[in-house]
Amino acid sequence: MTTENTLPSYADVSLPVPLDQPFTYSLPPVVQSRAQVGSRVLVPFGMRKLTGMIVDLHNDAPQVKARDVLRLLDEEPVVSSGMISLGRWIANYYCCPLGEVLRTMTPLTGEVRKKRVYSLTSAGRDSARQLTISDNADDPQIALLRMLEARPMAASSIAAKIKDAGRVLKLLERKGYVAVEEDIQDKDPMRAPAAKLRATFLGRVDEKLKNAERELLAFLELYPGAHNLASIEEKVQNASTAARALARRKLILLEVEQPSILTFSPRGTHALNSHQNRAFEAIRESLNKGAFQAFLLQGVTGSGKTEVYLSAIETALELGRSALLLVPEIALTPAVAGQFFHRFGDKVAILHSAFSDSERADQWRRIRRGEARVVVGTRSGIFAPVQNLGLIVVDEEHDQSYKQEETPRYNGRDVAVVRARASNATIVLGSATPSLETRQNAERGKYQRLLLPERVAGRPMPIVEVIDMRQEFLETKKYTVFSRRMIDALTERLILKEQSMLLLNRRGFSSFVACRSCGERVNCANCAVTLTFHKRDRRLLCHYCGYAEKVPQVCPHCQSEYIQFLGTGSEKLEEELHQAFPTARIARMDRDTASNKHHIETILHGFREGAYDILVGTQMIAKGHDIPNVTFVGIVNGDMGLGMPDFRSAERTFQLLTQAAGRAGRGELAGRVLIQTVNPDHYAIQLAATQDYESFYEKEVQFRKAMRYPPFAALANIMIRHPKQEDALRLSGDLAQMLGASTADLKIMGPAEAPVARVKNEFRYQLLLKAVDRKKLNEKLQLARQYVIEKQWPATSLIIDVDPLTLL
Repeated sequence: MTTENTLPSYADVSLPVPLDQPFTYSLPPVVQSRAQVGSRVLVPFGMRKLTGMIVDLHNDAPQVKARDVLRLLDEEPVVSSGMISLGRWIANYYCCPLGEVLRTMTPLTGEVRKKRVYSLTSAGRDSARQLTISDNADDPQIALLRMLEARPMAASSIAAKIKDAGRVLKLLERKGYVAVEEDIQDKDPMRAPAAKLRATFLGRVDEKLKNAERELLAFLELYPGAHNLASIEEKVQNASTAARALARRKLILLEVEQPSILTFSPRGTHALNSHQNRAFEAIRESLNKGAFQAFLLQGVTGSGKTEVYLSAIETALELGRSALLLVPEIALTPAVAGQFFHRFGDKVAILHSAFSDSERADQWRRIRRGEARVVVGTRSGIFAPVQNLGLIVVDEEHDQSYKQEETPRYNGRDVAVVRARASNATIVLGSATPSLETRQNAERGKYQRLLLPERVAGRPMPIVEVIDMRQEFLETKKYTVFSRRMIDALTERLILKEQSMLLLNRRGFSSFVACRSCGERVNCANCAVTLTFHKRDRRLLCHYCGYAEKVPQVCPHCQSEYIQFLGTGSEKLEEELHQAFPTARIARMDRDTASNKHHIETILHGFREGAYDILVGTQMIAKGHDIPNVTFVGIVNGDMGLGMPDFRSAERTFQLLTQAAGRAGRGELAGRVLIQTVNPDHYAIQLAATQDYESFYEKEVQFRKAMRYPPFAALANIMIRHPKQEDALRLSGDLAQMLGASTADLKIMGPAEAPVARVKNEFRYQLLLKAVDRKKLNEKLQLARQYVIEKQWPATSLIIDVDPLTLL
């Protein structure tokens, strides 16, 4: 560290690379007085330029000559010292590089423009000089060498002139003929599309203007205020070009508009009932104390947890503090946003991954400036730079989507608890089906448990019936997607003009394609999984890597014409419904139809407004949606998840079925639920049908305790991956040998082939570590990381997943 009167000469910079160490750079004189811990800098790293975060300033010269910082990107720190401390905790706990964590914390990539620039190396220049007129100019490698001999070129320019440019560039890189450098520049707001810009008259006129500029200025002077540039183009010809010219001359102000967020009209507020009021009073008392306290708000579906959240947030704002609400899926955000904008107006900011980079950056800056004191976000929203944080709410805290499945593999719920503790804030974890870990923390006294045992306004819980599809087959002598009772229930709802939701937690039309002659299945070229048939796109698709191919006319293995499509997905479910109910208005919501926030919002808005009679979908439709006219929920295959090789399969099935059933009967009309299953006697199915969380918890917790699974042990999954199977097997064996044998306190299982043995052309083996003492588990994992560095493994060959929610 530097002394108070000495300017620092060096900065330790954390970079988003797989190496878990800071890198020391020299600070040029122009940067020395302005550099601060928490500010971003642009630095050289190999042949690239990377954006990193300053984590320390000092005058200790490194042993090797330090390269200069190229540019200071922030005059003020974008990450506070408290958030850097949180980042260090995440890096240590989840065994990942700090630079990767800090990059996740700051979604500001939308403020810069990156491009890859290619140039010739010395070897490449020598090779280019040796080319003669007789050399084949049609050879793309030769053509590219000649182009780069003249000047360096951006990747986009090369792609426009060279066919299959990506492959050619990789070949030349491998030969050492070309080098790539990332060029990073500030993004010019005036380059944004007209639809995203708004223009405001600044009160000054210039005589030397073109006709279009004069017309635009006259329009803005006549109609004061900010106007969307795209809408002006309908009234003023060439308004977009004119506006940019006027903005450069400081005659108008051109700004990027805040992202438009579709919100649903909130249902009317109601006075808190006795259970809600008891829970709210406990939370309010904690907020008044201004010290850390954690609550588990456990309430049945439809019990009014959101109204308790809103009342608690109002209290936090009255105390001068801010609030953060996390929701598990982007599909929930419009519904929640409607309630929050209605209650808190422009104090609300929305953060989730479906926004573009620039939209996220705009919202992030609003929060940083203190303009938004109520933040609604998905998992990454926990890193929002909320000022004076007083309350964190994690809705549906059990949801699997809070766990990130790429580095850094953090759990947003657990990070929220750590951040609340560091901020002396109150945290509320809400769910109708709490995770066993959260419920066990309440049992141990770490969290205070608050109960909402009944629905608001005395509404009854839905009537749930389990249909044994084995018996259905015996009685009808045919396999059908829908049982007779489900068809009857849907028919009745259509007659009554009530709405229905159907859940099938599998995308696509058919699960796989097989040959009836030889039995061969069509597999992914990159992964050890079958391809899923998507009828609308007329292709077979891998849900792991995105590989796609045309539907074969004959079997690729035996050339037989007898190709069979097996299994049912949500797309097939939609088609079967159209056949059974030709006049019904049916919508489908899964990752295929709802690939971004606008699609999701459009589908949900239409369903909420009564434009559709039936909504079909995957688990996206099962969580949190409050649509009063939905009186029937059908679960097509209730036991789909029970066969997964995962100790959490029963818990996940119970939660999904209970949450889905909770969508029915949330208005004035009673709800009904049908669960189709071939395992009607399984306790997860039976207890989901009775909505009996307590009995499920007691049964499941006995199994976990006997098998020493979480919450009675800490768990970590170590994945070793390599393009060559023999190397993956060898590396995993070497690592297992280094870790040593199991002990009484720490059990090491494996290495074994992963359930999905190959993904994206990499073979995968895994080791599973279980420990009673979390500290000992962390020490073992850090030992594994150090071993990999010493042995110089490829940077991406080791994956450590602490507290994994899936072992696939």
